[in-house]
Amino acid sequence: MKLSTPSTLKELAELLGARYKGDSSHQITGINEIHMVVSGDLVFVDHPKYYKKALESAATTILIDQDVECPEGKGLIISENPFDDFNRLTRHFSPFKPQSQAIGENTTIDETALIYPNVFIGHRVKIGKNVTLHPGVCIMDDCILEDNVIVGPNSVIGHYAFYYKKKPTGFDRMHTCGGVHLKKNVEIGALCTIDAGVTGITTIGEGTKIDNQVQVGHDTVIGKDCLMAANVGIAGCVHLHDNVTLWGQVGCASGITIGEGATVLAQSGISKDLEGGKTYFGSPCAEVKEKFREMAALRQLPKLLEKLK
Repeated sequence: MKLSTPSTLKELAELLGARYKGDSSHQITGINEIHMVVSGDLVFVDHPKYYKKALESAATTILIDQDVECPEGKGLIISENPFDDFNRLTRHFSPFKPQSQAIGENTTIDETALIYPNVFIGHRVKIGKNVTLHPGVCIMDDCILEDNVIVGPNSVIGHYAFYYKKKPTGFDRMHTCGGVHLKKNVEIGALCTIDAGVTGITTIGEGTKIDNQVQVGHDTVIGKDCLMAANVGIAGCVHLHDNVTLWGQVGCASGITIGEGATVLAQSGISKDLEGGKTYFGSPCAEVKEKFREMAALRQLPKLLEKLK
């Protein structure tokens, strides 16, 4: 999330009632979670396991729960509860705004778009030429739909990111202030959900086609001309390069990268990065020839056990 006007380290620390380390006039131009940070961003960290990653990331301001040495050129805000204070900042700069009408404020819809009855469109949405939104579609805040996008009945584009912190009182959700970008000629089937980025943008590349009942998690980036069959589930922060095919009921864990031209066969589970240009199968999946040999060997196991009797 980019700030409309840069803030200083001192200003944000005072807003939170927290101490800071670094130049008081140090500039903060954005607020992002760790997977999306760029120079000028503020990021939070509240676990020693991730201190090094946050301090060495592209983020130039770190909201942290320990008084550590401040890296050169960066700023620190010391907080007792970085997760809560991160939410305070995102809600301050991007507050939730209720909506009672079918089309939100500061939304632009091209006159050639076909909008069926019972469609809901949020604030700050941009809808391009020849877009088709079927009945029951919800386009939430801060989404961009480029030319010729089709969204099937009852699909939701831009729902809250599935990002929670467990506390003694239950699960606390991170405030979602990102969006979704559907590029030209993308088709989304019926009953799909494309979650918004936490603070960034979930992106579906040009020409990608998605079947019915598919879930795409927050901050995932999908390349051009990808194909996903029904019941595919993709977690957050996944990167699919161009021309990837995922067949029915494939499940993909968070933070995975799948190379260009990879194909994953039905009901496979992806738990690690996959190279491009290959076909995969199984759970956890592996190259299809290797997996089929493994399955063939397992079928021989009863005969081998019988011989040992």
